[in-house]
Amino acid sequence: MVRKLKSLVPQKVKNYAWHFPKANIANLRFGFPAKGMIVIGVTGTDGKTTTTNMIYQILKNAGKKVSMISTINAMIGDESFDTGFHITSPNASDLQKYIRKAKEAESKYLVLEVTSNGLDQFRVLGIKFEIGVITNITHEHLDYHKTWENYFKTKAKLIKNVNIAVINKDEKHFERLSKLTKGKVVSFGLHKNSDFNPLKFPLNLKIPGEYNLLNALAGAAVSINLKVPSKIVKDTLNSFKSLPGRMEEIENNKGIKIIVDFAHTPNGLEQALKTLQKFKKGNLVALIGAEGDRDTQKRALMGEIAVKLADKVIITSVDPRGEVEQINKQILEGVKKAGGNLGEDVFVENDREKAIRMAIEKLAKKGDILAIFGKGHEKSMNLDGKNEIAWSDADTIRKILNG
Repeated sequence: MVRKLKSLVPQKVKNYAWHFPKANIANLRFGFPAKGMIVIGVTGTDGKTTTTNMIYQILKNAGKKVSMISTINAMIGDESFDTGFHITSPNASDLQKYIRKAKEAESKYLVLEVTSNGLDQFRVLGIKFEIGVITNITHEHLDYHKTWENYFKTKAKLIKNVNIAVINKDEKHFERLSKLTKGKVVSFGLHKNSDFNPLKFPLNLKIPGEYNLLNALAGAAVSINLKVPSKIVKDTLNSFKSLPGRMEEIENNKGIKIIVDFAHTPNGLEQALKTLQKFKKGNLVALIGAEGDRDTQKRALMGEIAVKLADKVIITSVDPRGEVEQINKQILEGVKKAGGNLGEDVFVENDREKAIRMAIEKLAKKGDILAIFGKGHEKSMNLDGKNEIAWSDADTIRKILNG
């Protein structure tokens, strides 16, 4: 009953009545630790974690005293923390605690990954961002923001008062975003008129994908504007390796290229599959799903994209929160729209471990690429909407491979 009553309270009221005072208390408790630090905020629908890590590595290699907080890890001084957040931005209290540690470690720079929820719920209150990066804004989190317009405006909050706004020139919203910031606009993209593009700032990345090139160009734009020498920027980006759960390849002796990737948005899935298509010799097998109690509109889109770009598709659970049957039914609507055939090139297995086993032992053959999407680096899964169970895609794959 209490949960039902809470759901009737407008989110804006909740934010001001609950999150705003908590954020103020957190700042007071930890002494506004971000004050005096040069803070770089990175947001966007996709690419936040990789871009955040790239910027951190560049600054560290340049000899800067820098700390970082991202989805998968926090680097505070010389200490590493495995965050594994299901939400990118930690709550205000945890965030201020991390920043306090960074201040005590004498970090001058802080690179912070920021979500739309974090911006909306005042989790980054008290932090003055010197530079704000928006990698892209596509379809996600409409369960929370209700409309894409609300989502867009929330993302744009990051760059409103920054000194430098780093924005993707390839995005159709570039001009609009440019007008929403008071700071200097620095563009990146494949577009020839962007400030940082492959011609003006050539790179030779080890990690695949056009989207990773965009992430790297965003990182370069930030670093060059922080006066890091171009050689250090290029050397760092060109040697940058894939992060856990981001196009992570699992070695095996079956002759299958097995990839674990966090892609959990329509755009992320599309970009990942397009990248993998360039490397395929046999079939491209994709294991997909969508989260329960989250954006329902993206579910059919995920199915449609997967069928169009993969040869075989397995639909399974990704934090179903008690909704697995409904979720997979909605994904199948997109599958049907794209002409997929259930039982021929599309399969449904609600149990994620069984689905991965099916993919490895039955569907993927020698020479194929098997891409397992949705969980990436995460170390837990929510099946019933109440409890988190221990889970790792990479560990599950290795267990199956080892019999």
